[in-house]
This record gives sequence, structure tokens and C-alpha cells, in this order.
Amino acid sequence: MAFVSSTDADITQETKGWKFAVGSSILGWVLDAFDFFIMVFLLDTVAEHFQVPKSAVVDTLFWTLAMRPVGAFFFGGLADRYGRKWPLICCVLYFSSMTVLSGLAPSFGFFVICRALYGIGMGGYWGIGASYAMENSPRRFRGVLSGLMQAGYPMGYLLAAVAMQTITPKFGWKSVFFVGAPVAVIIAVLTLSAPESKAWQQHRPTSVGQIFEAMLQHKGVFLYLLMMMSVMLCLSHGTQDLYPDFLKSIPGIASQTILGMKTLYGVPIIYNIGAIVGALIFGQLSQKIGRRNSIMLALVISLLSIPAWAFGTSLAMLVFGSYMMQTGVQGAFGVIPAHLNELSPDAVRSLFPGFVYQLGVLIVAKVPTFEFALSKRFGYPWALTMFEGTVIVLMIVIFWFGPEARDRSFLRESN
Repeated sequence: MAFVSSTDADITQETKGWKFAVGSSILGWVLDAFDFFIMVFLLDTVAEHFQVPKSAVVDTLFWTLAMRPVGAFFFGGLADRYGRKWPLICCVLYFSSMTVLSGLAPSFGFFVICRALYGIGMGGYWGIGASYAMENSPRRFRGVLSGLMQAGYPMGYLLAAVAMQTITPKFGWKSVFFVGAPVAVIIAVLTLSAPESKAWQQHRPTSVGQIFEAMLQHKGVFLYLLMMMSVMLCLSHGTQDLYPDFLKSIPGIASQTILGMKTLYGVPIIYNIGAIVGALIFGQLSQKIGRRNSIMLALVISLLSIPAWAFGTSLAMLVFGSYMMQTGVQGAFGVIPAHLNELSPDAVRSLFPGFVYQLGVLIVAKVPTFEFALSKRFGYPWALTMFEGTVIVLMIVIFWFGPEARDRSFLRESN
């Protein structure tokens, strides 16, 4: 794949209203993550409410993750063919509606269907949002805005933990499925105020057939990025989805408080602060030392944090370990929006990275279930250590030998 090198004119060029495009993309990813992670805190509650085994509720995470590639393919294709703005608006309103319906579910079967349908919207949003943000942002800000975009994910996780402590005690557990709906409307308004992507206007495919042709022409890059994202997603979901449940399993930890908060909510809030910090730092660092080097450095931090993260016997040690773990995990992920978009073909910059990302999610969708089963056999500490230690080492190897296209232009050079 040939990449266009950057020029001073392109680097300093700014699209009027680009901040609205970036802002709506970031806020939408925050809301998307919030709507997903509220389930992490409700596994026992939902199981008790619907009178089903906890393992059945854990499986709803699988169905959400498994449907994400469908959304990436559908909404990403729409965004490449018809523009970024309206598919993004439709996507955020759709997944927010599915979240509201989840809270209104009269039966567990209906609840599972809603969480699966929500997964279509969750999968569709990242590809559109990331391409929309990266194409509109000035290249000199691409690294830090990539980190800011991906920091929306732990921010959503953090806000879910806050909502569990502040909203559910007053209004009940179902209320957290409703609070995001007004935010979806705000995102739609922001997007309406933002410009369409100039890069999309230049490279717009003339037909659906051209979209598929572009995908097939770059199948080598697609397969590499799919492998890369599959392993990376093993890291993120493997360290996040069941960690609150792991904390419950440690004697005496659940009954403690930290900074006036219950441990099961306070610890996730603290380690998601680390995740946000990591995404911003390593996203910006990637602008200086390169995307791959920045990611590998973040992975080393995660690897070194495993003993305290998985085997900490005190609350202070667990807080430190989980903070450093998520600093590294989301530090690595903070580079991904820029890295994936820079390696993607111009004509399919919404579909290509979004589908790669979400197909990787499908491949690893059973990670929470697999780790839960491992914990039953080896105990949570060893289950987490064996799985994540292997994943991190494998990721370092993949990035060491992988390609990079830092600061490539998304616009055609003028003659």
C-alpha cells in the first residue's frame, strides 16, 4: 500500500468546525462504553431479577460483542458510501434506543435480544467515529486526539461505576439504562453542526461494488490488522470485563471502602482514571516516537503490573496494580484510532478499521466466559495471569514486526 507523505501545508490546514466532529465522535464513544459497562456491575442483580444463572447473564456480554461486526459492516459501509454524518447520527440514536429497551425488558429472553441488538450499534459506532475524528482533525493533533477518542471507552466505564453509586440507590438498577438517552440527542446535535469529511468527499466510492473491491485489494493488511486487533481485544476485555467480579472473590475486599466509595465501584473508578491518563499520554507520545513504539512501551507497563493486579492481598496493592494495568492497556489502545486509520485504504476508511476492530471483537467474544471458566479451575489470580501474560507477550511480537504509516495524509496532494 502506498502512503502519501505529509507536507507542512497539510499539517497546518484545519477544517472549519472540526472540533464539533471530533467532539461528537468522542462523546459517542463515551456513551457507547457506558451502555456496555453498566452490565459489568449488574451481573448478579440481573440474574436475581430474572431468576437465571449468573453464567447466563455473563453470556449476554458475549452476544453484545458477537453482534458488533454486523454493525461495523452495516454502518461502516453506509459511512463510506454516503458520508460520515448521518450514519453516525443514526447509529448513536439506534444503540441508545436499544439500551432503553433493555431497561424495559419484561423477560430475560427479551433482555438478551436487546443486548444483542445493542451490540450492532456499539460495533457500528467506533469505525464511523474514529474515521470522522481522524479525518477532520489536524495531523499535528492526530496522536493526542486518537488518545482522547479511545479514552472515551474507560471514561464510559468510569461513569458507569459512578452511576451505580449515585443513580441506582435512588432510582433503582434499571435507571442506568435510561440516563444516556439525552446524551445521544446532544451527540446528534453536535454532529449536525460539524462538517462532512473532506477526505471522504475526495475518496468517496461510486458504488457498493467499489467498496468490496477496495476491501479485497487490501486483504493482506486486513488480515494483519485483524490478528492485531483480536489479540489486543483479548487484553482489554480480559482485564476489564470480569475484574469487578474478581474483586468480589477476595475475602474482605468487598466490605472495604476507598475514598468514601464501595470498593467494587471505587477501584474501577480509580483504574479507569489511569486508563484515561494512559490513553492521552501514549496517544501524544506516538506522535513523537511512532505508533508501534508507543504501543509496545504501554504493553511493557501492563506486563510489569500483573503481580500486583492479580495477586495483590491488600486494597492498596490492588488499586496500584489495576491502575497501572489499565494505564498500559488503554495507553496501547489510545494509539489505535490513529494507527488503524493510517493503515486503512482511503475509500473504505469507516468500514475497514471498524470491521477489523469489531470482527476482532467477535473472535474474542467468549473471553469473559473463558476467563470465568478458568477462574473456576485455577482461581481468579492464576486465570488472569496465565491469560493476560500470554496475550501481552504475543502482542509485543506482533507490533515489533508490524507496519506503520504515522502522519500519512488522508487528502490528495494538490499539484
